[in-house]
Amino acid sequence: MRKQPLITGEYYHIYNRGVDKRKIFLSDKDYFRFLTSMKEFNQVDPIFSLYWHNQQKRKQDVGVGHLQKLVEIVCYCLNPNHIHLILKQLIKNGISEFMKRLGGGYTNYFNHHYKRSGVLFQGKFKSVHIKKNPYLLYLSAYVNRNYFIHGYGDDSSWPYSSFWDYTGKRNSGICDMNVILDQFKNKNEYREFAQENALHLKEKKETEKYLLEQ
Repeated sequence: MRKQPLITGEYYHIYNRGVDKRKIFLSDKDYFRFLTSMKEFNQVDPIFSLYWHNQQKRKQDVGVGHLQKLVEIVCYCLNPNHIHLILKQLIKNGISEFMKRLGGGYTNYFNHHYKRSGVLFQGKFKSVHIKKNPYLLYLSAYVNRNYFIHGYGDDSSWPYSSFWDYTGKRNSGICDMNVILDQFKNKNEYREFAQENALHLKEKKETEKYLLEQ
């Protein structure tokens, strides 16, 4: 039980990392598996496994878009050893149920694929309530550009965040972007906003790291 229950209709910054800071993605297949889970597990009806779910979809010819969702995914970034999401809870306990399915399903896949056992993520996911719109916009830049901010490299070629969706490079169908993009003239204006904030955040992170090392 969380100390403060997550509120339906509110936005949250959700994040978690690998146990002992270990990598949780070792190949493109791992990233694709996690992204597929984000799409398919986001429904109120129980999901026993991706295989079972896909079999049911083929039998019933029902797409996940026709089903009631647990959460609204605003943006995301998958990094080698941690993840960031911005989610809006759509039903009671929606975020907790979504993250339970996502974490449990991916851990089972990862352990089976790499012949390991035990936990993969470092405890329960962390959550920060996003109470104000300016903070929501700021965090969208932080999450979308997180690969760059953490110093992994240039994220213009990093496909495992929603930044490509926000800048019109693709449409993955994972995110509901209107709450962010409706506040900008176009995607180019949002790209400039995200770039400005990402540069500031990266510089801030590098300064903090330098001071800790002194």
